[in-house]
Amino acid sequence: MTDDKPGVPGETGQDAPVTADSLRERMRSAPVLAGPLPGFDPAAAGPAPGPVFARWLARALDDGVPEPHVMTLATAGADGRPSARVLLLRGVDIERCAFDFASEAASRKGRDLAEHPYAALTWYWPQHGRQIRAAGPVEILDRDTARRDFLGRREPSRAAGFTGVMSAPLDGPAAYQQARRRATAHIAAAPEDVPEGHTVYRLAADEAEFWQAGPAGQHIRLRYARDPAAPGGWTRGLLWP
Repeated sequence: MTDDKPGVPGETGQDAPVTADSLRERMRSAPVLAGPLPGFDPAAAGPAPGPVFARWLARALDDGVPEPHVMTLATAGADGRPSARVLLLRGVDIERCAFDFASEAASRKGRDLAEHPYAALTWYWPQHGRQIRAAGPVEILDRDTARRDFLGRREPSRAAGFTGVMSAPLDGPAAYQQARRRATAHIAAAPEDVPEGHTVYRLAADEAEFWQAGPAGQHIRLRYARDPAAPGGWTRGLLWP
């Protein structure tokens, strides 16, 4: 017997109530890493992680992997409480193994990074059975970069940048729609305007890991760690999967 409460019928496309037990069974039967999967030879990966990331991302784009530039950003504030969310990769510095993303400085992630400028990123591409992890210090890029990033966005995205304060409490849908109308009118009247808090951040990885799924759980994990004393500035080695 469980303490689960019935869910809302039809939410999952079925009439049966959703319980922890039913979800557990459905998760166990769901296909995982069904393949076919690309190969990965860690010995040929090279001495630095940036080019490996670039090749993996290019392969994902070439093969039509949905939204391969979408990633999970994990931050922590001064209190140490972690927070994670999904957002877009805005740019890559291949040589430095650095990754750009944008946010509102007043958002939770912006506040976290102001208090603790260190973060982690994760990409997962199930069609390739590939996962990439990167972590390192985060810096704020210059205002010209933030301006170019914002003005290069489509109009709905720019309107969103002027709609309320990201992560602040919202009174309800009506308040959002009213703010959205004001924001749309604002960018129509001032198309070159950029929100004061729009910020582009850069995470310069000091560690990066590449995970390639293999048959029968024979996965490959290759980890790079930044080391100024090492040839090329990185050490590398395999990890147990």
